[in-house]
Amino acid sequence: MLMSHFTAMGGALLSKPWRALPENNKEVLDFLEEYQPRNKDVQHIRILLHGPAAAAKSSFINSVESSLLNRVTSRALTDSISARSFSKRYKTFKIQKNPQGLYSFVFNDIMGFDHGNSGVCVEDVKLVMKGHITENYKFNPQSQLKENDPNYKSSPTLEDRVHVLVCVYPASSVSIMPKDILRQMREVRLAASDMGIPQLAIITKVDEACPAAGKNINNVYKSKYLKEKVDEFHMALGIPHNRIFLVKNYSKEMETEAGIDALILYALEQMIHAGEDFLNSL
Repeated sequence: MLMSHFTAMGGALLSKPWRALPENNKEVLDFLEEYQPRNKDVQHIRILLHGPAAAAKSSFINSVESSLLNRVTSRALTDSISARSFSKRYKTFKIQKNPQGLYSFVFNDIMGFDHGNSGVCVEDVKLVMKGHITENYKFNPQSQLKENDPNYKSSPTLEDRVHVLVCVYPASSVSIMPKDILRQMREVRLAASDMGIPQLAIITKVDEACPAAGKNINNVYKSKYLKEKVDEFHMALGIPHNRIFLVKNYSKEMETEAGIDALILYALEQMIHAGEDFLNSL
């Protein structure tokens, strides 16, 4: 049994990490640089991020791009003041890996879930997963997209469909997950399961929730508190422990850092593997 001790900041740490990260980021970066889907019907693994408003979905997209480009970027617009969803439209984010090419995965950002009728409709998220919604569609919290709407894509291709579903949730809110938000996320998860789409989760803002991680990002997978958050999230949503990842997004930093990159790139690599497995199972 692992022994724990307490840091001066008051966070309980295990003597060994409860999850091992790759030994260096270069191996993961090389994999992402060279990756191409074996299924020739698609050019990109499509990763859909969903979760409550202000969970840091857009920030995660920026953080992935920052880690890959080795400079802090902010192409996906974010807002640190409002608790409402800052993303209103269906947007696809591709990341340039060199002047001649793009990485072989894309992120889709959507409006977040919220209380009442102020967030994205669950039925619209299902349409996104099936590839029925066109780029830049503005979500209407009061009404789902109808088949006769010009923004409805009636004959989506495999490239249009979602290949990986990723739930994004802030660490400090896991223990106080509102029932209506949980219900919406669970409904989307079950719909994805019916479609055979693999599901992962990233728990964000770990540095804000855990003082030990805030002091040293390398403590993330030693943190007893954060391990408990993963356990709680697993119990609430049913996603397996080994499909839930801890991440700190770039927010205050002006330069990229190896420890932050390690968390982001590890989670991204697992998303790519999940998407590849899904495409090869069709």
